[in-house]
Amino acid sequence: MNTSKEIGGIKTKGEKLIISGPCSAETEEQVHETAAQLKAINKVDLLRAGIWKPRTRPNSFEGVGGQGLVWLKAAGKAMGIPVCTEVANATHVEAALKNDIDVLWLGARTTVNPFSVQEIADALKGVDIPVMVKNPINPDMELWIGAIERIQLAGIQNISAIHRGFSSFDKTIYRNVPMWEIPIQLKLRMPEVPIICDPSHICGRRDLLESVSQKALDMAMDGLMLESHISPDDAWSDAAQQITPTQLEQLLNNLVARHEDAEDNEVLSVLEKFRSEIDQLDEKIIQVFSKRMEVARAIGSFKKENDITILQSNRWKEIYNARKSLAKELGLSESFIETLLTSVHHESIKQQNDVMNIKKP
Repeated sequence: MNTSKEIGGIKTKGEKLIISGPCSAETEEQVHETAAQLKAINKVDLLRAGIWKPRTRPNSFEGVGGQGLVWLKAAGKAMGIPVCTEVANATHVEAALKNDIDVLWLGARTTVNPFSVQEIADALKGVDIPVMVKNPINPDMELWIGAIERIQLAGIQNISAIHRGFSSFDKTIYRNVPMWEIPIQLKLRMPEVPIICDPSHICGRRDLLESVSQKALDMAMDGLMLESHISPDDAWSDAAQQITPTQLEQLLNNLVARHEDAEDNEVLSVLEKFRSEIDQLDEKIIQVFSKRMEVARAIGSFKKENDITILQSNRWKEIYNARKSLAKELGLSESFIETLLTSVHHESIKQQNDVMNIKKP
């Protein structure tokens, strides 16, 4: 059965768009050999390579520049697939178009700056080329959407988003924290925009790639961007997150495909029963929250009559710790219950404040 489709203007071999290639084009031989090995596994739809590399610190490898575009395009022709690279300004766009690069993407460091995005958008006016927009470094939904909208306003028809995770001050196992709730919200707000996951930049290390890739498929993302290199440990940039084409083939073979919609009537019937139960529970939860806020307003009235402050720190700590313990016993995650309790507490304070500060006519 033919499962190929078109995602963001790019034809695929299967149900998902698979993008791979080295983090950076280093030498002509490295680009062509990587492409040859990727061609052999016959699973990649779009060949990628960084030509200009935005580095945090000076005096590090910042890409081979324009000559790499020639290597990349030739390697793509040898594979029989289109090629893509990152652009960060109008000069990059001009050079990429001059060399017939098939797809462009905006990196996280570019998306964070509306001036840079607008410069690229202006350079793309009148051009028919697929463009992919990575999320900004920081978890700012509006910046991500704004960047996509600027490219749309330039007249680009085929636009995809790339989820590559977000920088965090806290140390985690990830190079960039996934924060899956943000791409999920993007999907809800812009359902027409395909979302590609970039596990390489989320993980920063190859041992996490498969689990993050599977999570992306489970979240109904439209494809994966995974960096591959003929000798990952010798890569000139981001060595720890790259894998060989053979390892890429094994990773992709291990992934389990999920379907967003159930086609089997029996499966759909069971799923609908679960969904009905969820709907009923959600209704009860909202009713309970409404009742809780009624009590909060009554407490506010009582505090007002007795000149008691809204915030009771010791009481809040007592509730917080007790509810967290109960939630843990019931199998709820700590991060979820912390977010829930904090939101409920803020709403309770707001309800009490409204009662205690009603102005007399």
